Amino acid sequence: MNSEIDKVLDTTGLLCPEPVMMLHKAVKDLPENGVIKVIATDPSTTRDIPKFCHFLGYELIRQEADEKEYLYFIRKKTD
Repeated sequence: MNSEIDKVLDTTGLLCPEPVMMLHKAVKDLPENGVIKVIATDPSTTRDIPKFCHFLGYELIRQEADEKEYLYFIRKKTD
């Protein structure tokens, strides 16, 4: 999957709403169908980032979690 990532956004240590605000800004710079990987440590991103994607029509390709961080892979779709 790493070869398909156009941008990495590291929001480690940031709390709501900063990760989503930074994601919103970063997605604007992606080309259509570009993929961004988001690294987060705030548990509220498990709720906020999927809602963000659904609301704006981006594809949440995959999300992962372990005891330290949350990873999101998002494809920018513009229809």
